[in-house]
Amino acid sequence: MITITTAAPLLQQYRSVRQWTEDICRPLQKEDYVVQPVEFVSPPKWHLGHSTWFFETLVLKQFMPGYTEYDPNFNFVFNSYYESLGARVIRTQRGNLSRPTVDEIYRYRAFVDAAMEQLLENPLPAEAKTLLELGCHHEQQHQELLWYDIKYILGHNPLFPAYAGEDGSGRPEARQQGFVEMPGGVYEAGFSGPGFCYDNELGRHKNYLQPYAIAKEPVTNGEYLEFIKAGGYQEFSYWHAEGWDWVKNNDVRAPLYWHKIDGRWQHYTLYGLQAVQPENPVQHVSFYEAAAFAAWKGLRLPTEFEWEAAAGQFNWGRSWEWTESAYLPYPGFERAAGPVGEYNGKFMVNQKVLRGASDYTPKGHSRATYRNFFHAPMRWQLSGIRLAKNIQ
Repeated sequence: MITITTAAPLLQQYRSVRQWTEDICRPLQKEDYVVQPVEFVSPPKWHLGHSTWFFETLVLKQFMPGYTEYDPNFNFVFNSYYESLGARVIRTQRGNLSRPTVDEIYRYRAFVDAAMEQLLENPLPAEAKTLLELGCHHEQQHQELLWYDIKYILGHNPLFPAYAGEDGSGRPEARQQGFVEMPGGVYEAGFSGPGFCYDNELGRHKNYLQPYAIAKEPVTNGEYLEFIKAGGYQEFSYWHAEGWDWVKNNDVRAPLYWHKIDGRWQHYTLYGLQAVQPENPVQHVSFYEAAAFAAWKGLRLPTEFEWEAAAGQFNWGRSWEWTESAYLPYPGFERAAGPVGEYNGKFMVNQKVLRGASDYTPKGHSRATYRNFFHAPMRWQLSGIRLAKNIQ
């Protein structure tokens, strides 16, 4: 077995990641931790427990001799979707878990953190280091999901309470105009080199791309307001058939969190209701809305390969950007053995790829090859729009 000595940066990464999750939750009231308004939103306390369970189950139980789990029931409570690790609470029932309490979950985190600190004092197998690193990135993913879920919970409270008290609108950034033109040719996609990546980024490969142009900036609120004013939500010709059904069945008239109050558009933010700022990137739109907006403009969404090939030439990072690409495996993709193999591969069906990052993405967790993915109707994530077009 190959072993490594404990590296201070790895321990520091673990401590930093774990602390930031709790910092995100600090402004919450106890009652906020338990709410699950819809199936795809998990209560904040579940995120706290699940991210801890990941380290306990995949690292401590396997690599710390004599480790005794905190509570045998927690495998059932905090397992998310790992079939190989046993039964679990159905996702829709997470909000019914009044027990374990919030305080108990924080004690669970402290218990596991203490054991992890002890584990990291000794030489580790290389496999343990790999799982530890994956665990840190996994928790960072849940940090972003925490922001989404907290915003959904508070944004669907009739009182629109603020998560934080200060004005977070900020000043709009200077915008570049126009498009980046990309010549036709062979471009590589996928992760390469040192550093961490997820398995769905592996399998660097070549793609032939026809000449195209991609917008230097994402679509703004102001631009999207023009789509609304022009009757974009009333004209079926801009929409996929499935998207048009979604609009009608759900009476969709604007991005998520937008409310027209006294004739003016406002949207819920983590700082409460605020006026929609025309200069800021539009967020919280579904793939259906993104594609319809592009059609209204006489343009289209980029493929994920077009996006990646041009990523070094435009600004990105405020919102995850919908692409036209289905979430599929790269050439040569293979699921890893064991629970880790369930991490990405089994979700490669009926979803669209989003590229970039968002205001909620932890520092150091974004890269041009990162492949996020959601079903077409989803928009509680910070999803936005970047346009593309064919050129001769």
